[in-house]
Amino acid sequence: MSGNNSGAGFANPTPAGLVALSMACFAFFALLTGRVDHSTTPVMAFWLLGGFIVQIVTGVIELREGNLPGGNIFTWFAAFFMFTTGCVFLFEYLGHSLNWHMSGAVEGWAWAALTLSLLFWTPAYLKAPLYLFTAIVFMDVACPMLTLMKLGILAPTVAPIIGWLMLIAGLLGLWLGACIVVNGVFGREVYPCPGPILKD
Repeated sequence: MSGNNSGAGFANPTPAGLVALSMACFAFFALLTGRVDHSTTPVMAFWLLGGFIVQIVTGVIELREGNLPGGNIFTWFAAFFMFTTGCVFLFEYLGHSLNWHMSGAVEGWAWAALTLSLLFWTPAYLKAPLYLFTAIVFMDVACPMLTLMKLGILAPTVAPIIGWLMLIAGLLGLWLGACIVVNGVFGREVYPCPGPILKD
């Protein structure tokens, strides 16, 4: 497989989408483990909005190229994990600055739908590269914990665990993106990249 596009269709956008996802996972790791405090959320919001641009482009191209699970998950990750969360961070910061009364209680219910979707879709990733499937599994643990924390069922003390799970998922995403780019350019396996658990 060549890393060059001969003019037919698009080149594979997945690495760019994975970099955006990994950036968000790294940032959430820093926030959830207390390495940075909540005063950084306005800056983090702009990084998430940048990630939204990358992921929505990735999702649309993946859908155009017929990648059903990849295109759909990048699209809704772009909308909710990136765009919505970035906007909420900015709005909350502004609201607190102006002493607005706001409640984010509804977020837990919204995250519940996203979490259930991710869990229900996970079997489709048994046919994806092993690194991607493994990253999804780590997110399958992190997202329910995040949802339950936002619903008030789990205490905020679980936040560091969620952060570490997201960091591992982000590292796996970065490695897979590197595998796709470097192996694609050289036309051979330079970086090890195991195939899917289930093959066609």
